[in-house]
Amino acid sequence: MTHPGQLLLVGVPGPTLDAATAARFRAIQPGGYILFGRNIQTAPQLRRLIDDLRDLSDVEPIITIDQEGGRVSRLKLLGHEPPNAQQLRQRGDLGLIRDHGRVTGELLRLFGFNLDLCPVLDISFDDEADNSLRGRCYGQSVAEVIEKAGAFNDALRATGVLSCGKHFPGYTHAGLDPHHELPRLARSRAEMDATELAVFRAFADRVDSMMIGHIVIDGLDASGLPASLAPAIITDLLRRDLGFGDRLVMTDDLDMGAILNHYGFAETMRLALAAGNDLLMICHRVEMAAEALAAIQHLPAAALDPALARVAAFKATMAPPTAFSEAAHRALDAQVWDLRVSTLGEEAARQRSPEDGKRSPVELY
Repeated sequence: MTHPGQLLLVGVPGPTLDAATAARFRAIQPGGYILFGRNIQTAPQLRRLIDDLRDLSDVEPIITIDQEGGRVSRLKLLGHEPPNAQQLRQRGDLGLIRDHGRVTGELLRLFGFNLDLCPVLDISFDDEADNSLRGRCYGQSVAEVIEKAGAFNDALRATGVLSCGKHFPGYTHAGLDPHHELPRLARSRAEMDATELAVFRAFADRVDSMMIGHIVIDGLDASGLPASLAPAIITDLLRRDLGFGDRLVMTDDLDMGAILNHYGFAETMRLALAAGNDLLMICHRVEMAAEALAAIQHLPAAALDPALARVAAFKATMAPPTAFSEAAHRALDAQVWDLRVSTLGEEAARQRSPEDGKRSPVELY
């Protein structure tokens, strides 16, 4: 059996690997790493960190990040902030959205990333809703999300960077932010089929992976479990009914309040695998990775092997990094600026939001 650590997607404590962290990762052999603002100081430093993570791994690791645009743009710490999905959709130019997907993918390949945790496939029924999605949605209707998120997704994947649809089965109507507490909705299956699920169904064979949100939707599953821990949502609805099949499925961050406030850590790991997830995401309490491995490594092969096989199949499609140079980074960052000006106009592009260039205490994903 492949090392069960391959089922973990873990955060990294800082911008460099100290000896203790390197030893921990070498022993655990995580399937992948997710990076945040805390890991980014300079362009050469970021590429060195990713190269070091790859060197620790017996199997080529997934290296991922949330690089959407707007406030969810980790790489803005090294340069310009790309426009967000709402700004691009309001500009109404599919060519600009494709440019955004292309330059995003080329930047990520330059640093050594092979997976981008986007596009967001949630529908914005209210652009002012305070549920963590503000500015992040490509459309206000099913058709608009399919068209515009699809343009970004296709251009990103054409660069060799793999994509991830999120946040299944949809945070659109959530009144709470799952970073802090578990949202619960009473929406019916018919309502979901006509809206949120229609989008995810359209992307079932267009994205390389899917991220499962921490939300309870009573009309989809009467168990009361969050979607991220519910077999009825992942195995039955996503994989079978919507045709996602054996593609890669990952949880949203299991360090979120939506999960931490309600479930024990080891219990969460077991429930997540039993539900049909392949990657268990631990973003911030990195020291818990060893405990996560302990919780799953003695599970029967029947509980581990299907997920391990899906992770291996996903990894077989990953592209290697491109050659790094600071000049290449500067050239791509200039393209981000051009995209920003083309989307917002030069005067608006020069106006920096309060979040630009800062490391937020709560990083959205």
